[in-house]
Amino acid sequence: MKAPSRILPVIVFAQFSCTSLWFAGNAVMPELISAFNLSSNALSLLTSAVQFGFILGTLLFAFLKISDRYSPTQVFFLCAILGSIFNVSTVLEQHSLSSLILIRFLVGFSLAGIYPVGMKIASDHFEKGLGRSLGYLVGALVLGTAFPHLLKATSQIVHFDWNVVMISTSALALLGGLLLKILVPDGPFRKAQQSTDAGNFLSLFQNINFRNAAIGYFGHMWELYAFWAFVPLLLNIYNQIHPGSIANIPLYSFIIIGCGALACAISGILSEKFGVARVARTALILSGICCLLSPLLLIFASEAVFMIFLMFWGVMVIADSPLFSTLVARSAPAEGRGTALTLVNSMGYAITILSIQMVSISQQLLSQQYIFLVLAAGPLLGVLFFSNFRNTGR
Repeated sequence: MKAPSRILPVIVFAQFSCTSLWFAGNAVMPELISAFNLSSNALSLLTSAVQFGFILGTLLFAFLKISDRYSPTQVFFLCAILGSIFNVSTVLEQHSLSSLILIRFLVGFSLAGIYPVGMKIASDHFEKGLGRSLGYLVGALVLGTAFPHLLKATSQIVHFDWNVVMISTSALALLGGLLLKILVPDGPFRKAQQSTDAGNFLSLFQNINFRNAAIGYFGHMWELYAFWAFVPLLLNIYNQIHPGSIANIPLYSFIIIGCGALACAISGILSEKFGVARVARTALILSGICCLLSPLLLIFASEAVFMIFLMFWGVMVIADSPLFSTLVARSAPAEGRGTALTLVNSMGYAITILSIQMVSISQQLLSQQYIFLVLAAGPLLGVLFFSNFRNTGR
């Protein structure tokens, strides 16, 4: 059964729109620090708050099997509404660091019903070509993540207030959720979970392929969000070593993160020719190499070479994400696929909190050009464990 042609574009647009909430706070972080007199460690705290909210949300969704027991499109729409409301509340006056942490936590909690549920919706419509479909979907996540940086870069040209970034991303998320609810029904391959036994989801890890795909994904996640969160810091460090080199850091941040969207689509297409596991492993290795090369490029590279390097890193750091999600989905039973994706997402994002804090701590312990070396541990361990994956098909 072939899905109607509108289904995938609408899911992709909805995913892009709603995940723009994720890094909306990061894009305007200097303005938040100034407007609310925040401490210098606000970046890592507010970023981790989103991740922590996402983790608790996905754990709750997995424990209650929300996206398998209830209509995933309805879950997506409700969470889009809530995420929009929480995000736009940032523009209210008299915030403290504590209240902003709570807001970003609630945005992250709402995203638990958006990102993994969006993948669940796609897997319910596309059994064949799932790797390609999830490639487009994760590409939408990448563009959504990068989009607030583009809005911030635009604000430096046309001079609108940082509040516009928060209002715009909230309105966009609301639109995406509404379109998905109206235009995308539950998929023909959905198998509703009737069981209320919520305690057996960890038994999924008894499946060796599920376990190895999940561990590969965890290694990828150690690197991914720390890299995304600290791209502006990477550019600032380069400016400190090479004064006056990069003028518009928000625009370059958008380009570096956003170019990964195309990588997700291409990796999904390549996986159909070379195999999902092989393409995922290659991307993980190359992104790990980028971590190891970062000190040399920060010190010795010209601006052009450094930007090409960061764009390549931005491609490789995300190219394997839809492929690991594909392997996780394929390794899980159909009636528990939504729970499996949600659970693995939850554990993966828990790892991102550790890696973000490790980069932050490294700033106090190491010379600035070496702080991103800690991210190489994720790809290294991910490749070592994922090498045991039993490739049973493409």
